[in-house]
Amino acid sequence: MRLKTLALSVVVLAALAALAWYFRRPAPPLSADARIGQPLAERAVVEQAAKIRLRDQGRTVELARQADGTWRVGSYFDLPADFPKLTSFVAGLTGAKYQRLVTTNPGRIARLEFKDTEIALLDPAGKEQLALSLGKTAETGGGRFVRVGTEPKAYLADFSAWLDVEPKNWANPELLNLKAETVARIEIPFADGGTVVLSRTKKDDAWAAEKPADRKVRADRVTSLLGSVGNLRFSETSDPADAAVAAARANLHTVKLTTFDHQTITVAMGRKPEEKKLKPPAPAVPAGAPATGPSGNAPKADEPKKDGDNKAGGEAKPPAPEYETIPAGPVFAFVADSSASAPINALMAKRAFQVSDYAFTNLPSKPDELFEPPPPAKPDEKSAPADQTPAEKKP
Repeated sequence: MRLKTLALSVVVLAALAALAWYFRRPAPPLSADARIGQPLAERAVVEQAAKIRLRDQGRTVELARQADGTWRVGSYFDLPADFPKLTSFVAGLTGAKYQRLVTTNPGRIARLEFKDTEIALLDPAGKEQLALSLGKTAETGGGRFVRVGTEPKAYLADFSAWLDVEPKNWANPELLNLKAETVARIEIPFADGGTVVLSRTKKDDAWAAEKPADRKVRADRVTSLLGSVGNLRFSETSDPADAAVAAARANLHTVKLTTFDHQTITVAMGRKPEEKKLKPPAPAVPAGAPATGPSGNAPKADEPKKDGDNKAGGEAKPPAPEYETIPAGPVFAFVADSSASAPINALMAKRAFQVSDYAFTNLPSKPDELFEPPPPAKPDEKSAPADQTPAEKKP
């Protein structure tokens, strides 16, 4: 009987010991998490994503993949995305890896500053396939604290890419990228009604003037022109109905380029000109009030009078009018391609594009800028002085 009781006691004690071990067992080491060493985003997940959404400090950028594989900035007038920038960002996202699991403690997670900084990959229906929340940067060793969705885990990842949430910065700024060697003909009309036409038969040929035909072309000036007109990038966009855009259209300088394969591209640039505006006259001095000088103080009794002051009872000379200068407006570029299906034509219908001042100021303002100066006239007998006899003229 005693042996049976002893055996039962041993069994009970063993069961209690097993329960005690189970509830007091140590937590698995953090380094054992399955994500450690894995990329933040698998390339396959990125390749299947229809949209990429970035959020930070209350701002959002959304990029959408098109049926042809290109990307557009949905949050910036649906303009084409800057593909090299997007490629660089994706490379940083797929190249960064989870280094370690930092904590699962909610209190510690709260101190890692997870706010509204997020990266999300979405499917065509808008469902999140991957959502990452970014916390602060680690104080030692670098890297960024990361959470996956709403999981109660905080990781450290070697992710250092800057989250640019300015939508305009994700748009491709390139309007035109036309190689100079592909251009066969240049036509430039001028304000005085004249038109200069330059052409060449092959890309290595020298430029010749069709109009006017008796001038030698400055090759360096043409090269500079093609460099600025053929490579246009925008810095800002405006509503096509904006008043500044209308003012630019009223002051256009145009260059028409024709390539060897008969593609014609017309580039027109303009801006509101600088304006000098008459300042309003100074307020009249009330009768009986002492006259004041430029400093606002009444002139001294013994102060000599200047030219224009009242002389011998005559009337004072009226002051010269003063003008204020209103700076010229921004430069807008308007590009048209002879091919109706060219993407630039659709792009021009969306927004008005501001370009650098240099692109505009580098346009020739008069025909002479495109040609070598004419050789000096040679003296002849007809130009000899009247009092000089033919025998005295030098050979």
